[in-house]
Amino acid sequence: MGKVSPVSTKYIIHANITIEGNVDRPDVIGAIFGQTEGFLGQELELRELQRSGKVGRIEVKIDVINGKSAGQIIIPCSLDKAETAIIAAALETIERIGPCNSAVKIDKIEDVRISKREFVITRAKELLSEFQSKVLPDSQEITEEVAQSLRTQEITEWGSEKLPAGPGIDDSDEVILVEGRADVINLLKAGFKNAIAMNGTSVPETIKELCKQKTVTVFVDGDRGGDIILKELFATTEPDFIVKAPVGKEVEELTKKEIHICLRARIASEQYRFDPNSSVRKPQRYEERQQYQERTQERFPERRNNFRDRPQRDMRDNGEERPVRQYQKQEIEINQKAKESFKVMLEGLVGTRGASLVDKDYNVLGKVPTRELEATLKNLDNVFAVVLDGAITKEIAQAAEKSKVSVIVGSASKVKPNEVKVSLLTASDL
Repeated sequence: MGKVSPVSTKYIIHANITIEGNVDRPDVIGAIFGQTEGFLGQELELRELQRSGKVGRIEVKIDVINGKSAGQIIIPCSLDKAETAIIAAALETIERIGPCNSAVKIDKIEDVRISKREFVITRAKELLSEFQSKVLPDSQEITEEVAQSLRTQEITEWGSEKLPAGPGIDDSDEVILVEGRADVINLLKAGFKNAIAMNGTSVPETIKELCKQKTVTVFVDGDRGGDIILKELFATTEPDFIVKAPVGKEVEELTKKEIHICLRARIASEQYRFDPNSSVRKPQRYEERQQYQERTQERFPERRNNFRDRPQRDMRDNGEERPVRQYQKQEIEINQKAKESFKVMLEGLVGTRGASLVDKDYNVLGKVPTRELEATLKNLDNVFAVVLDGAITKEIAQAAEKSKVSVIVGSASKVKPNEVKVSLLTASDL
């Protein structure tokens, strides 16, 4: 009797059989051939299909428990889907095995090619991963890997507390103070060899002495822990500059480009004390313009080039003075209960550098970072009030005015009340 080749097997029929009696495996196979013979047609006779190799060896597994038999029937075949389904359905017509009643139920028809395809995909992934790990890298990858390895090996210990530091601490006049060893390693990879770590929130004596001798730039993570470290530093010593990583990021996670951008945007410690939210300096062009105006003011005192010293007036084309535009503020009635709600929201935002968007019922619609507030307001038209952590700037006020926001609440305000139509409230007003 022929057998189907394992190579050509397409489907495997899995069936469960229960028999009310004690029978043997040959009895079940005989019933399968005998009770399916004749009504499927000559082309689907199981005996003929086995001889031609289209149906493989029928496997029967029988277990006898308490006088009853139960087991599985497994039939491999290389027929098409329709013919395989017909053979499977024919098995369920078997009602007796010898003198005993029986019932056959098809469990599933397994597509062998699917399991083979899954094996091929899994194995291909493994081979590709192994190939990538052994492939010869290009010269740029070799250079970068060697350079980073060398920089990492250059980390040293400094001071009596043996703080992790770069090799350039002694030779450099400026020092970058970070939180931990991983931050120092990341700065070394970026090319900064004058970094040193605090190794905790408490300020070591070595760091205190270092702040007296060198120019120290504090570079902390953009989270609550970074704010706590800055408070501890200001309480015990005097750093020169402050740098914070982007909100939600740590110094050890920053790329080389992000590190350079952050360090270029450092601010003086005095400015940070005055406004902790000003973590980025003004653009370089603004600083150059300010320096030019100061030099011009010293040489020509009669000139008033600084726009803040100019009187608020404008001239018409015929030389007549044009009155300064004054905005009529919206008459928004804000009761004491609303002020208390704004106060609670404002206190909850302290240190988060975020802003809450509030509807007319004083429910918080959502929270966004302060730096994304202007862009967010452009896409919204149902915001009644904005409560933000930090000072209210003219840009935020103008964006809120365009979005028909009625009230802006902040810790302070850099906008004059008559410059915008939006009602402005600060912490002192609450």
